[in-house]
Amino acid sequence: SPRKPSADFFSMRAVVLLFVAFLASASAFAPPVQLSSSPLSSTTSLSMRHGKRMAKLGLPADQRKALMRSLTTEVIRHGRIKTTLVRAKAVRKHVDHQIQLAKDGSLHSRRQSMGFIYDKQLVHALFENAPERYGERNGGYCRVLRTLPRQGDNAAMAVLELV
Repeated sequence: SPRKPSADFFSMRAVVLLFVAFLASASAFAPPVQLSSSPLSSTTSLSMRHGKRMAKLGLPADQRKALMRSLTTEVIRHGRIKTTLVRAKAVRKHVDHQIQLAKDGSLHSRRQSMGFIYDKQLVHALFENAPERYGERNGGYCRVLRTLPRQGDNAAMAVLELV
């Protein structure tokens, strides 16, 4: 006569089925595993940002962008501004980029500058004067000079000037 399975067998079978169901549901929430060994096929979420740090200046992104635009406009207008050292180092990149666009002189570069610099006449003056002034120079259009600390809060100050 065939033997009937015991109650222990049914409870063990239920435990195994629950475990298999758990593994199947857990793999649905796991991130996909990339099996390719090519470094070029990696996604951007896996890439590293070494050396890409930027000064946040204690401001939200929109205010930081507006500050960079206004400081860039004033440096190009006056040729020299006095600001904090961290701001001067942060805005140097943007001033160099605007002068590089002006040296290029194309319509696309002019429109990019018009979108960044607040003064339209300043953009036209920059595009007229930059090729002669910086024609032989390949970058490094700004100079940051440290000055005495600010009186009230002892913040490091600097003068940012065009070369």
